Amino acid sequence: MSLTTTEHELSSFRGTTSGLRLTLICILSLILMVLDHQNQHLVKIREALSIVVYPVQAAINAPFALGRWADETFSTRGRLLEENQELHQDVLMQSARLQRMIALEAENVRLRALLDSTAKVADRVLIAEIVSVDMNPFRHTILINKGGRDGVYVGQALIDAGGIVGQITRDQPFAAEAMLVTDADHALPVEIARNQLRTIAMGTGDIDRLALPFLPRNADVQPGDLLVSSGLGRAFPAGYPVGTIVDVRSQAGQPFLEVDAEPAAALNQIREGLLIWRDDDLQNALPDGQATIATEESR
Repeated sequence: MSLTTTEHELSSFRGTTSGLRLTLICILSLILMVLDHQNQHLVKIREALSIVVYPVQAAINAPFALGRWADETFSTRGRLLEENQELHQDVLMQSARLQRMIALEAENVRLRALLDSTAKVADRVLIAEIVSVDMNPFRHTILINKGGRDGVYVGQALIDAGGIVGQITRDQPFAAEAMLVTDADHALPVEIARNQLRTIAMGTGDIDRLALPFLPRNADVQPGDLLVSSGLGRAFPAGYPVGTIVDVRSQAGQPFLEVDAEPAAALNQIREGLLIWRDDDLQNALPDGQATIATEESR
């Protein structure tokens, strides 16, 4: 059935209105993207939206937290006894090592006094739990459950029991986003512990591999060398393990070696991490009344 003139005009009007709406929405989106890219006008809006989204993130994480709670609650007596025995042995070993560390620390204090040197302030750390992992295969980022209200700030280092995990790239009131050291956009100043040779460790996009692309062919580097943070760049404290060199290749005609390293941190297994405050970041110290702060004296 053919449309009447009136119906045809109404149909054309509705189509024109939809097209105009789409055009206005596109223009508005472009304006918002340009303003946000140049002047970061939408940072406050994102922070406000993160507060609204946080309950959803907490709800998504709730089943995993409930599962861990149930697993811990219903553990068998034999398993608990075995873990208790292992922990008791670890305590004995750590106590023996601590006795030696106390003696070395006392000696260090005496040497600093002789050299009239100022002692380094102890690092402050805060335990953070991994809430979610970015599922984008080209991004190596995680979300932790500590944010601006806990004193977290952009650029702050995140480590685990093995070594450096990454650094905070976006802080929110109740959470923060961290980029892992293996992300393709991440670079970290490091040095080889054996000879203090400094270089840059680059992320490769592979969760198990770092690259050191700026070592000349005559550089003294060997498989098995330990990489530690150099402290340059003011992002990471010096002396924390970053990875271990696993492969060194030299291509004819190329000015640099091809060096691969394995990250020290268990990046695909971590559930908790430690946020570190550097000596010169004391202005970002944790607020009073927050979670317990563990301190570790610099050796």
